[in-house]
Amino acid sequence: MKILVNGAWRDTGATDLAAALKELGYADSVVATAVNGEFVPAGSRPSARLADGDRLEILAPMQGG
Repeated sequence: MKILVNGAWRDTGATDLAAALKELGYADSVVATAVNGEFVPAGSRPSARLADGDRLEILAPMQGG
């Protein structure tokens, strides 16, 4: 299926958010996630199902001021 990840279309075989993060190389990263504009906490990622056309935002913390 195709999902929109941070503005770019990606093909994925993942059916949930946790699997998608692993596939995209974020498995061990501290990130904030949202699916279709809704925040998904880290503990809910395995149960957050993905569907074709979903929008996934992955945000990493930044340092500085």
